[in-house]
Amino acid sequence: MKSIPIVELQSSTATQVKTTPTTCPYCGVGCGVTAQVITTASGKHVSVKGDIEHPANYGKLCIKGSNLADTLGLQSRVLAPMLGRQGQRISSNWEDALDSIANKLQQCIDQYGRDSIAFYVSGQLLTEDYYVANKFVKGYLGTANIDTNSRLCMSSAVAAHKRAFGEDLVPASYEDFEHTDMVVLVGSNTAWCHPVLYQRIMKAKEQRDLFVVVIDPRFTSTCETADLHLPILPGQDVALFNGLLQYLMQHGYIDQDFIEQHTQGLEAALASSQSEASIEAVSLRTGIALEKLQQFYTQFACTEKVMTLFSMGVNQSSRGVDKANSIINCHLLTGKIGKLGAAPFSMTGQPNAMGGREVGGLANMLASHMELDNPKHRELVQSFWQSPSMAETVGLKAVDLFHAVESGKIKAIWIMATNPVVSLPDADQVKRALDKCELVVVSDICLDTDTTQYADVLLPALGWGEKDGTVTNSERRISRQRAFLQAPGQAKADWWAISQVAQRLGFAGFDYQNSHEIFIEHAQLSAYGNTSLSDRDQAQHFRYFNLNGLTGLSKSEYDALTPIQWPVWLKGQKESDVARLFSQGEFSHPNGKARLIATTAIDPVHQVDNEHPLILNTGRIRDQWHTMTRTGLSANLATHRAEPYCELHPQDALKYGIRDAELVEVRSKWGLCVLRAQVMDNIRRGQIFAPIHWNDQVASDARIGKVVNPVVDPISGEPEFKHTPVMIQPFYVQWQGVLYVRQGFDTVVAQKIKNSMWWIKVMTEKAIRYELADRQKFSHSTQQIKTLLPFEDESFEWLNLEDASSQISHTVILQHGVLIASLYIAPKALLPDRDWVASLFKRERLSAMHRKALLAGQAISMGNNDGPLVCSCFKVGKYKIMETIKTQNITHEKQVTTCLKAGGNCGSCLPEIRGLIKACQMENMQ
Repeated sequence: MKSIPIVELQSSTATQVKTTPTTCPYCGVGCGVTAQVITTASGKHVSVKGDIEHPANYGKLCIKGSNLADTLGLQSRVLAPMLGRQGQRISSNWEDALDSIANKLQQCIDQYGRDSIAFYVSGQLLTEDYYVANKFVKGYLGTANIDTNSRLCMSSAVAAHKRAFGEDLVPASYEDFEHTDMVVLVGSNTAWCHPVLYQRIMKAKEQRDLFVVVIDPRFTSTCETADLHLPILPGQDVALFNGLLQYLMQHGYIDQDFIEQHTQGLEAALASSQSEASIEAVSLRTGIALEKLQQFYTQFACTEKVMTLFSMGVNQSSRGVDKANSIINCHLLTGKIGKLGAAPFSMTGQPNAMGGREVGGLANMLASHMELDNPKHRELVQSFWQSPSMAETVGLKAVDLFHAVESGKIKAIWIMATNPVVSLPDADQVKRALDKCELVVVSDICLDTDTTQYADVLLPALGWGEKDGTVTNSERRISRQRAFLQAPGQAKADWWAISQVAQRLGFAGFDYQNSHEIFIEHAQLSAYGNTSLSDRDQAQHFRYFNLNGLTGLSKSEYDALTPIQWPVWLKGQKESDVARLFSQGEFSHPNGKARLIATTAIDPVHQVDNEHPLILNTGRIRDQWHTMTRTGLSANLATHRAEPYCELHPQDALKYGIRDAELVEVRSKWGLCVLRAQVMDNIRRGQIFAPIHWNDQVASDARIGKVVNPVVDPISGEPEFKHTPVMIQPFYVQWQGVLYVRQGFDTVVAQKIKNSMWWIKVMTEKAIRYELADRQKFSHSTQQIKTLLPFEDESFEWLNLEDASSQISHTVILQHGVLIASLYIAPKALLPDRDWVASLFKRERLSAMHRKALLAGQAISMGNNDGPLVCSCFKVGKYKIMETIKTQNITHEKQVTTCLKAGGNCGSCLPEIRGLIKACQMENMQ
């Protein structure tokens, strides 16, 4: 095991430089990053770049990872324990806060029983935090009511893996994508959601003949370089892959020896997919043209090395488990598993979703891949933990858990590192539940989120750059996440807070001094009653998840641990030995055989009707992450897609009276929100798409979770985020406007805006931008403007331009020559260019010409308008790229990079650049 330096120090009289290798806290790719802290007399500066030594990314970072340093400020942090809900909060201390939690938990146990307590945790936790939480809840509180927000993104894959393989395993590595001959991307906008892995696939495609298929209802950025796009109807993945299973069987493309020696269940799988025996029937059901379907089936059948990557479009479904198993079935039938470049590959969403699975983070699991409903597994874990009260039945899964909170079955809930009021479906139900709950504890780094508003006890957690431990990425690679910043205020590790409460309840076994001690215990449990593959017959309960080779790590070895894939049977083992599992055809079921699972194509639970004629699909965008509590702090990440929006087809826009860029109301049976319409032909008729990220802290009415269908998969409990029947209609307003307020002056303005109109908050480099609209008429009176902009001190200089007949009102406020605020009320077409206004806040003083232009709302010269941002790294817009493509006769994205640098850093924008090249080529042909 190679050792690396944790800190490199270079010092002089003027500066000190500290360099720390760690991992990115965003998606499941698990990229390595190098954080550099430069300390000078004037303060500290943090920079982040990709770690060229890390095998997940080899130095590459996406735009979110590249801008991590922007998110490290303390302006939004909770820095001390606080008691009381928002509006009644008082600062406290750890002793009082911990005593309060412990006393209430004991009271709940005594009065209502152990199952009256619940935890809701997160794939943002480190493995060590996750481990202690699960040990405390399942082994000492004696309830399994602990679930995780990873339930919302990958629990269907977990269940599918366990059904097929006998254990929750991703059998391949990222390296396999470089050696395969065909990549099938199912329900994954990989270019935006896992950009570094996508770039790795695209590099392989450039170097060799790699056939790429994208299966997605939308034409996304990922489709730009695909050889084949299958625009499947929502919810029909089982039909598609059942049809493939039948096609492979009918045409003899099976691995008979592998089937006979290493699998079971084929007859049942074939019987359940009989309705897809005709390719014509599959075409009709899936909405995919017959010739495209034939091409896909033939290509899969005739290609020996196939990697099928599936993600949220498969998992987030009321049939997610069957969808995943239908994919795995096709790989098992053809023996395309356990080989270089051939495997089904579940791509996780969060940085430590896999680590959470290792420690039993889901309500129906035990630590170390053991089963909570298996008495022998419970006995083994209880014996190892020496726990007094082991949970005996599976706990409540996320959606059911919050229904139990609302009904009063759960009296106390501890929420850690997640924001369920935004992220869960039917999200207003979560609000109602937390409002009624007797005790809500929230551990977070953010003072104000939609969820912390309901906290009775708010605990200051460590954030990225401050906490120390491990995470596991989608290819089973364990990496260290290291602290390179001091803990701010009274912030503490989540494992520490849990341990302190456990000790107050009289529980032994929680006297941890550091994350190293927890990791060693976690590793020891993984090896307890377990063994290597060659000795599996001697194991009490064989599991591939085994960290035996790490159980003897010293503190210094743990600190210096380099990225390593499990299983780690022996210290110093070769990574090639575990890069791909099942190479010997040995699975985790007791008989060692994999199972083909009978899957049946069933339509989604809720269908369209006259009141809700469209299907809502939700997902991520390129430059934002989850509920924006981190990425929302970066002005650079707000430039690509600044406002919440929904995409819809032009014919649907015409049918429902929707105009491009106007506000629309999206309504379901569960709730409604207001978004900006984007009329696009990348989506099928009858469908709309909206991102998940916006919350009530940055938008008045854009929390899409409250619209989303709360139905769940009956096996995994994962919600249906991809199929909600909705209605869309114009959201008519009397006026629209845009307001800029310099940072530091925005607090009082925000209070005036909220609860009085429709608004969106956008971070820019020096100012906060608010998009405004209202159904009440704007009076254009000085009094109404001053209500919004209460800068009445004599030091402020006001400039006004009013034209009531044209419904135009422009106001500019300066202080000592510095631009403080600007407000424009006008018809939408006459509102100023947003980037131009934002750029004026960067100037120390405004010239007379700039003042006039700013008041007029028109730049001195608009020749520099590059259009909507495409490349966030180098600030290159759409119009600039298209102009360069046309004038330089560009045919390849690398030429754009040569001319403009766009696409030359993180590469996240390359798919969009390819799309612009195609659009320009089509324009020239007309």
